[in-house]
Amino acid sequence: MLQNLRFASRTSRFVKSTAAVAAVAVGLLARPAVAAPEPVVTTLLTKELANIPGKEVMMLLVDYPPGAADPVHRHDAHGFIYVLEGSIVMGVKGGKEVTLTPGQTFYEGPNDIHTVGRNASTKKPAKFLVVLVKNRGVAPLLPVQ
Repeated sequence: MLQNLRFASRTSRFVKSTAAVAAVAVGLLARPAVAAPEPVVTTLLTKELANIPGKEVMMLLVDYPPGAADPVHRHDAHGFIYVLEGSIVMGVKGGKEVTLTPGQTFYEGPNDIHTVGRNASTKKPAKFLVVLVKNRGVAPLLPVQ
């Protein structure tokens, strides 16, 4: 009888500890996914191109916090990217992803869909300059579904 009580006590402790582990695991799995931080975009200049009717140049400074990423988008512009700090990953539909470091450049055409744009690091920020030659009055970033 004493052996049965000890077995029941051990079984009860095992069931309780298993239930506790399961509760913790379910809690961890049920957490909502944390969204990537958003880039911080600062407009540095917008200038109408007098000798090219309907066109303007827009200069943007983009700060990618660690882990930041862009949604899929396009620019309907000629886009010239120059990396100032950190490391970024860029890519357009049909092209290869490239990882860029300070001093390197990237080009996007008016018909390109920008499928990859993110900070290559989850620990360090990145910063780059964007120069867009675009139609006057059109938003610099156009979402793509």
